[in-house]
Amino acid sequence: MFDTLKSRIYQGEQFIKDIKNAPMREQFRGLPVLKNNNCNNCKKCLNICPTGALTTNPLSIDMGKCTFCGACKNICGENAINFSNFYKLAASKRENLIITEDTTSENFDKTAIEVKKEITSLFSRSLKLRQVSAGGCNGCEMELNACSNVNFDMGRFGIDFVASPRHADGIVITGPVSKNMAFALEDCYKSVPAPKLVILCGACAISGGVYQNSCETDREFFNKYPVDLYIPGCPVHPLTFINGILGFIQEKKK
Repeated sequence: MFDTLKSRIYQGEQFIKDIKNAPMREQFRGLPVLKNNNCNNCKKCLNICPTGALTTNPLSIDMGKCTFCGACKNICGENAINFSNFYKLAASKRENLIITEDTTSENFDKTAIEVKKEITSLFSRSLKLRQVSAGGCNGCEMELNACSNVNFDMGRFGIDFVASPRHADGIVITGPVSKNMAFALEDCYKSVPAPKLVILCGACAISGGVYQNSCETDREFFNKYPVDLYIPGCPVHPLTFINGILGFIQEKKK
């Protein structure tokens, strides 16, 4: 018993106490920072981007397509494209993922997620999610698995992944939705009792990512059913996912 207590004191508290204000390492590529006046419209960034996430004149980045690879930043000699380490990137509307020069971490954090009273009243204290890997590379899946480890401890907020869609309040989709997974994804969605949420996690799920032009994908699901929350990344960081979920289901403090 004394050895256990000594080990506990030595290790300290491993979980992140304040998940909403947790520091992020400087190297992390998060919210893009754009300077349109520095852009000379050379289109080098357009040619190097693997997913077509950028536009110029004016300069913008679609985080729903962006893999945060940093190639655009590295090739831009005018310092027009940079990435901050701000990780709260989730949005409740697809168009809110389009980042322009006017986008800052402050105004994005305040406006990107629209909190609905009916969502808060239903799911603010308990949210069970079924994760569907629809042809992904397992990068996002590994990060989602980390959300429940001792460091991030997502369960303390009442958010858990469950094995059966019949026990779930919604689904979290990763991957571009391959043809082989299209039926399984829709079957899983229909098995979740209403009311239910659809959450897209990662560039592949949101836009198809690097597979968006592949003939082996079938994204008809998104033409049939509404999406409630978009969480960008490649892969999605656990802090991005947890804060996105909390921002969506919890009432904002005034």
